[in-house]
Amino acid sequence: MMLNNMTRFATVLTLSLGAYTTSHAAEPGKPDYTKMSAEALAEHLVLESGSFDLDQPTQEGGTARERMIQDDLQKLCSQTRNKPNAEQAGQIVTAARASIQYPEGGISLGDWQKGGDLAWGGFGYRIGHNPDDHSQRDPSGNCYNCHALSPQRTGGDIGPSLTGYGIIRGDTEATRRFVYDMIYNPHAYFPCTHMPRMGAKGLLTQEAIADIMAYLLDPESPVNK
Repeated sequence: MMLNNMTRFATVLTLSLGAYTTSHAAEPGKPDYTKMSAEALAEHLVLESGSFDLDQPTQEGGTARERMIQDDLQKLCSQTRNKPNAEQAGQIVTAARASIQYPEGGISLGDWQKGGDLAWGGFGYRIGHNPDDHSQRDPSGNCYNCHALSPQRTGGDIGPSLTGYGIIRGDTEATRRFVYDMIYNPHAYFPCTHMPRMGAKGLLTQEAIADIMAYLLDPESPVNK
């Protein structure tokens, strides 16, 4: 996702550099940004320029450099500008649905109060000068950045509003499965969506997903007041 955003930035930068006259030639041994494509410039800025500490270890294991490398799904969505054709979309949906692992005993709701803390929390997987320590606290869902949730607080508007979700959708077996799937791997329904694969990528546990589901569906939750 970061490389995709950097590509957009690099497109603008490349156009700006294109207006840079030839009297400002690149120094010997240094890359000529004006001759790079947006994709190549994005790759250089992120992976080769030294602008980021890519040797820093991450919470999931590996390094920041490894985290920047797109998997096959991300590459395909970037190449198609998040508009895969029908065949590609079908392949994405099939792979996404195959990735979903369901809890033993079926999908159930957890604790909506814990789910509220997770939905409104941004903790987890951040690196930099003060990395998140998962041994001290479990990662959150960061749902509020993209969704409106409880009417008592202000959420984001990148994704659809979830205020009153349980009232609108009801707490049925079909609804529970849909919500679980969407949190676990939303590409099962929306190929090349911007929503993270929280379960498939191991960002949230099944217990955490159950708690967030309860926050959305439980009639006692502020979401449904």
